[in-house]
Amino acid sequence: MSAVVGIVVVCHSRALARAAVALAQEMVHGTQARIITAAGLDDTTSGTDAAQVVHAITAADTGAGVVVLMDLGSAVLSAQLALDLLDEDARARVVLCPAPLLEGLLVAAVAAAGGATRQDVAAEAAGALAGKTELLAGVGVADHPPDEWVPTARELVGAFTVLSPHGLHVRPAARIVHEVRTRRQRVQLRNRTTGSAWVPASSLSKITTLGALRGHDVEIRVRGDQARETLERLLSLAARGFDETPDDDVAVGRSPLPASPGIGIGPARHWWLALPDVPDARTDDPAAESRRLGEALAAVHDDLRRVRARAARELGDAAAAIIDAHLLLLEDPALRAEVHSLIAGGRAAAPAWSGALTRVAEELAAIGDPYLRGRAADVRAVCDQVLRELLGAAGGTATPVGAPVGVLIRADLTPAEVAGLDPARVTAVLLAFGSPTAHSAVLLRAKGIPAVVAAGPAVLDIAEGTPVAVDGTRGGFVIDPPADVLEAFRARATAALQRARHARPHAAAPAATSDGVRVLVGANISTEQDAHVAAEHGADLVGLVRTELLFLGRPQAPGVEEQEAVYRAVAGHLGGRRITLRTLDAGGDKPLSYLPMPPQANPFLGVRGIRLSLARPSLLTDQLLAMVRVARDLPVSVMFPMISTLDELRRARSLLDDAIDRDGRARPAGLRVGIMVEVPAAALKASAFTPHVDFFSIGTNDLTQYALAAERGNAAVAELGDPLDPGVLRLVDAVCKGAAGRVPVAVCGEMAAAERAAALLVGLGVRELSVVPTVIPAVKQAVRALNSAAAAELGALALDADSASAVRDLLALAAGSAGAR
Repeated sequence: MSAVVGIVVVCHSRALARAAVALAQEMVHGTQARIITAAGLDDTTSGTDAAQVVHAITAADTGAGVVVLMDLGSAVLSAQLALDLLDEDARARVVLCPAPLLEGLLVAAVAAAGGATRQDVAAEAAGALAGKTELLAGVGVADHPPDEWVPTARELVGAFTVLSPHGLHVRPAARIVHEVRTRRQRVQLRNRTTGSAWVPASSLSKITTLGALRGHDVEIRVRGDQARETLERLLSLAARGFDETPDDDVAVGRSPLPASPGIGIGPARHWWLALPDVPDARTDDPAAESRRLGEALAAVHDDLRRVRARAARELGDAAAAIIDAHLLLLEDPALRAEVHSLIAGGRAAAPAWSGALTRVAEELAAIGDPYLRGRAADVRAVCDQVLRELLGAAGGTATPVGAPVGVLIRADLTPAEVAGLDPARVTAVLLAFGSPTAHSAVLLRAKGIPAVVAAGPAVLDIAEGTPVAVDGTRGGFVIDPPADVLEAFRARATAALQRARHARPHAAAPAATSDGVRVLVGANISTEQDAHVAAEHGADLVGLVRTELLFLGRPQAPGVEEQEAVYRAVAGHLGGRRITLRTLDAGGDKPLSYLPMPPQANPFLGVRGIRLSLARPSLLTDQLLAMVRVARDLPVSVMFPMISTLDELRRARSLLDDAIDRDGRARPAGLRVGIMVEVPAAALKASAFTPHVDFFSIGTNDLTQYALAAERGNAAVAELGDPLDPGVLRLVDAVCKGAAGRVPVAVCGEMAAAERAAALLVGLGVRELSVVPTVIPAVKQAVRALNSAAAAELGALALDADSASAVRDLLALAAGSAGAR
């Protein structure tokens, strides 16, 4: 028997699609058409995905081609995008059918099983509503002919006045595009006030070039059988101000949080990471270049969809609408047509895309209104994201030479992106999402770049070049600050600089309280360069070496010799001072490609840290052997992460004994062993661990995450994840009391870097603070200003406080009293 036309069902709901397919298959006896679904993002999350549609089309095509049925909205867009991802031959065998999903599927399944061609299957499906329409025609439901897919000549015209202070900017334009794309009408707009040309309302890039400012009149003309309904809907939206709230027009954060201390002032910059030059390359294979472009668009589309889902989940639909603008630019039919036309004319995908998007950005930049002119940043951001995919530079690892100085504004930053930022050019970072305890925030502190996170997606709408002042110490920012506010920011920045200059000459001196209690101040580091910076800033030791960076981003684990060489190089910068090597802390948000793990519902509570290492004992033993070899010549401490039980510690120590035996010599005299206290249970059982360790090091970042059930990096709960919460402080107190003076207690979380928190930690009994290298001098100065007895009183008061804000008030009061003395 010859091949049968396949059917693909693109639907927002996986459950609905499965039920519809089951019903359709009941209609057919004998040979069935192959029906594949591309529905939902998972079993419970609605949505559509172009990549899923591509896989479904490939699976459904047995040689006779495929008919694709869709529900509405993004399902249609995903199907269209999927076509771009197919090669030319496969694309020619696919028909996107505008039939109603359920009725169309029932008819299509029967027609395909009967051997109809894909054109006939699509035609049968498209006519599936005829019977229902005829039956209901006499009961007032359908008093007009059924919709035709070819628009009629009937045309309606209307107009509205732009109400938004920022004109017809990206978000209201996106609402128009969404409305138009979900209907079967031809809709055009023009700025009647300026006398602009008509532009298609299905194209975001065209609408935003109208330059429609507040008070301008915009004319709409609509053709099609639903012209009146469509026009009324658009005019109603315009009368409501496109459902924008007043807050939507003000680029301020919902609950911004401090992530890296300091003051940063400068013009807003939305993207600096370097792009390779875009060559003006030609192609003799336009089809291949179109496929490459389609793949790049799909990859960026998926990334943006994840950002949008996060915004909707954490901050609501109004925030998510900001990301919709970027998605619509990717899907813009006018842009895509222009790019494909350039490719068909012989230009390669990258220069074709860059040329088309640059033209749009230049048109926007030429608009008189500064807010609309700033929307060129949206176009450039989307342009850059796609170019990174096309040019193989998705990571973008360095600030370009000659990049303009200013405040970097992003949705979020990866650790790799932070590593490439130049502090000489990035005066501050302002993130829509993120958490103060996220790894990117840790690296920002290490670089000394002031940062505020969880500021809300509205910051992405700050126009390029707008002056911004960022306070990374208090967690605030001001857009286009007036002169007096700007002067206040500058005065605080100057005062902070003077304090740093005063502390720096004394950085190498020991830190002791005014009544003689010695407190070691060490460094948290990841690289050999960090070790050099730590030594320059007076580190008494290295309290944490994050060895996992040696294991990440590579196809296989480093060998013993490579690890030993790296650890020796790090120690070489410290001049004989002790280094604390944390064993591999992977899993969770730090997966290893060569150690694939089954999916975990909650990776942070799954196999990570010491659990992963104990599950791969050979990996841990190799690492411990490298550490033992270094410990024969230099003072080394080994620290096991995420210990929860005494049994885990015993097993880890047993593997350390195996490594010593494997080295063939006695245990190194200066080798110390400790655990990182990150799990609340370990803090509460500190007295049980004390006989088996040489030290405790409290990781306040993860301890806070677990104690308050507030995931690191989740902006929706970032405000909850406060290490000054009295519950977290009581866990720190429990560790110090459990140690009972028999073993020292350190804090290596970012809480230790807060100068005011030094009094609190010392008061609770902590005698070692390990921080980012650049703040060591300031932390030492803070310790020298303390009296240990007064600090103990402060600690007791903090334990009895009822909130983190109350603890902050105590710290501010104590700092004020100290200043008065």
